[in-house]
Amino acid sequence: MRILFTIPHFFNSDGDGKHASLSKDPRPRITGLVFALTALRELYSQSQCMIDIAQCQTIPVNQEQNYQVDIVICTTQEYHLLAQIPLPSWFCKHYSTQVEPMLLGFQCHQVLREYLGQYDYYCYLEDDLILRDPWLFTKLNWFNRHAGNSCLLQPNRYEVSPHSKAIKAYIDGDLLPHITANFQNIQDQPQFIGKVMEQAVSFKRPLNPHSGCFFLNAEQMEYWAKQPYFLDRDCGFIGPLESAATLGIMKTFKVYKPTASHANFLEIQHFGSGFINLIGRQVKYGREQETGNG
Repeated sequence: MRILFTIPHFFNSDGDGKHASLSKDPRPRITGLVFALTALRELYSQSQCMIDIAQCQTIPVNQEQNYQVDIVICTTQEYHLLAQIPLPSWFCKHYSTQVEPMLLGFQCHQVLREYLGQYDYYCYLEDDLILRDPWLFTKLNWFNRHAGNSCLLQPNRYEVSPHSKAIKAYIDGDLLPHITANFQNIQDQPQFIGKVMEQAVSFKRPLNPHSGCFFLNAEQMEYWAKQPYFLDRDCGFIGPLESAATLGIMKTFKVYKPTASHANFLEIQHFGSGFINLIGRQVKYGREQETGNG
């Protein structure tokens, strides 16, 4: 299986600090990007082995998951940290552009279209997202075999922090219905229930389809690229960053996510703790709400 990952990457230390990509200190951004890139090679490359202690040599592993991975990082002008990333040069390809920084994600869409017909999966990841699931593409393939390619399964994003009221928090809960009502009808096939390893797993059309990423099989990518709105750079969903990750797929497919009771069936980590640290401050912790405390 051939997999193409595209990642929009931007950093400007002269920014206002509102986003991590605009902070004065580049070190957290470098760390997050290194984690994200290393995870892709760790999980989906063929550079894996087991140490046979008795024979004092390595043996191949995970041959059934025969993945070949290419990673393309899209940047604009000189606003990036690739020269400071302590990884081998072959780890990824650098796709340099001059586009407006906020529209960089749409440049990734163009790269995906340029490689039509060459990959089995076409993927988009914001540069602070870390995959942990070696069975991701097996799960996606299973879902589409049962639900069809008109449906797209998205992971639940989460953050972790040992210092928060909850160690792990999923950060893309429901939005108000009107925010996505113009782009999706969640009453159209609102739920899907499947069985995995004798365990029922439920999925729903979410009021918040955003995950900061998407993973399209070849047929889905080809279909999306043929739509008249492909690459129209519509920023109508929250803003340009959210729209690049989510609006196009929301217009094109019936988007699903695992329900809260099975949230970790498909998930992706958001580097940092900006959202989880809101719990107990701007966000009331659920147990406090139930007991009337806080």
